[in-house]
Amino acid sequence: MSDGHTMSGSHTSDSAEDTGPIRPTHPVRPIGADPALLRIGNASGFYGDRFDALREMLTGGPLDVLTGDYLAELTMLILGRDRLKDPTRGYARTFLRQLEDGLGLAVERGVRIVTNAGGLNPAGLADAVRELADKAGVPVRVAHVEGDDLLARGGWGEGVLTANAYLGGGGIAACLRAGADVVVTGRVTDAALVSGAAQAHFGWRPEDLDQLAGAVVAGHVLECGAQATGGNYSFFEGHDLLRPGFPLAEIAADGSSVITKHPGTGGAVTTGTVTAQLLYETAGARYAGPDVTARLDTVRLTEEAPDRVRIDGVRGEAPPPTLKTGLTRLSGWRNEVTFVLTGLDVAAKAALVRRQMEAALDAAEHRPAEVCWTLARTDHDDADVQEEASALLRLVVRDPDPDAVGRVVSGAAVELALASYPGFHVTAPPGKGTPYGVFEAVAVDAAGVPHVAVLSDGTRISSQHALSTQELVRLPDPPLPEPLPAGATRRGPLGRVAGARSGDKGGSANVGVWARTDRAWRWLAHELTVERFRQLLPETAELPVDRHVLPNLRALNFVVDGLLGEGVAAQARFDPQAKAVGEWLRSRHMDIPEVLW
Repeated sequence: MSDGHTMSGSHTSDSAEDTGPIRPTHPVRPIGADPALLRIGNASGFYGDRFDALREMLTGGPLDVLTGDYLAELTMLILGRDRLKDPTRGYARTFLRQLEDGLGLAVERGVRIVTNAGGLNPAGLADAVRELADKAGVPVRVAHVEGDDLLARGGWGEGVLTANAYLGGGGIAACLRAGADVVVTGRVTDAALVSGAAQAHFGWRPEDLDQLAGAVVAGHVLECGAQATGGNYSFFEGHDLLRPGFPLAEIAADGSSVITKHPGTGGAVTTGTVTAQLLYETAGARYAGPDVTARLDTVRLTEEAPDRVRIDGVRGEAPPPTLKTGLTRLSGWRNEVTFVLTGLDVAAKAALVRRQMEAALDAAEHRPAEVCWTLARTDHDDADVQEEASALLRLVVRDPDPDAVGRVVSGAAVELALASYPGFHVTAPPGKGTPYGVFEAVAVDAAGVPHVAVLSDGTRISSQHALSTQELVRLPDPPLPEPLPAGATRRGPLGRVAGARSGDKGGSANVGVWARTDRAWRWLAHELTVERFRQLLPETAELPVDRHVLPNLRALNFVVDGLLGEGVAAQARFDPQAKAVGEWLRSRHMDIPEVLW
């Protein structure tokens, strides 16, 4: 669910040459039945998403292509550890189990499957799919895309476990044009699963930037599965979210699309749910990728009918000359203990156990390099329920040496059970330390990264990188709308008038905030400044915060650098992926004009 923004660097226009002709072993067939429209669905937004979504999408209505996104920053670290244990692994094995039931259905219905479940070993997963197909007696052509794995290059620094460039959709398009039924990739951008299929179907060229940008935007909406159909949506009440359906896009030859879902499935597709997903894990108006930079400030959303939202007007620009490359490394060991403080004198109880634990850590042969305490005052006075009378004191320790965070911490906590504050207990028994990792993004010259489609007969085709590139530069903010006239206000939560969606990008977090009406936008654009944002979220007060204005979406997008430390794998924060920062912001009280209530 982590998208593939590229990073700017020195200009280059070199591109790879084809290493051989396309020689499919079977006649090439169209991707979809309608040359003017391509129906692309999604069946996975992350490694661990709803298992039966693949079958549901194949049987719920017409589709031409079904995609599955299994990769994120944390997932690459997990797959890297898998590969250390067994070099034949490194891919999302859940996908294989889904295909046991779904491969025959896909072939029967003429649906092509495109997935990044190949992770660090797309060739290995492609072979496993062929083996599965042979056992099931299902004739399929399986191709894969490789070139993203740059670990063997070296020079990445100490302890790097994975190094993968975010590729575009060219390799996927080559596989599909050659007749592949299943395309397996490694680290491509999440949106490339959709844009690559659209490239193949419509025959777009690298210079068809507006069309490519439209498909990238559609791909970004689909990539996180049910987040586009009401999942994680601020205004969730009133929607049937018991089992939300997964989204699909009807893409036209000009790059415009309609976001919808299969009939009868739960959830909802509205301009609000689509806006929320457009803001997720993005930053400014320029949304850069390997094939095109999509201009989010040109996106137009129109609710055509229930559960049908049209996206059009998207403009594209040349992509940056560099590719984002994600590095993961095992950084050390961590341990955690959460003490429960109940009833009276919470602050004094917290101070006591903290002094006791600090004394034990000081007396250890090797004190942990990092010791972090946080007190969450979840307690209420005169509570009817014991849990509501309790606060949580969290201790997190980190160190390169596992011995420094193991028995030293857990033993000290256990020994306090009968010798500390009244009512002492912890949320879970403390144990050994566990390894943690960090994610880092670096820019590499795109021309130096191979991008190869490997067809079902072994033919290898090198995909061209962008022939024209453009340095990625922040756009100046557009003029703000006319402010609302001065009038009476009422104190209340920001969420009364605005939605939000937040997420992680390495150590940074983004918080997209949008207004539901034009009047609310006129107020929000002027009121929710960077200064006010920092006041409402004091954890961001000392951090760099950048605000981007997107009038077409009636939205502001805030990027907070450093809020997540070294990223989700390091778990430096209570909410390590910033999933709920937007809802925290919505809960904060402001003076809101009465005309908006």
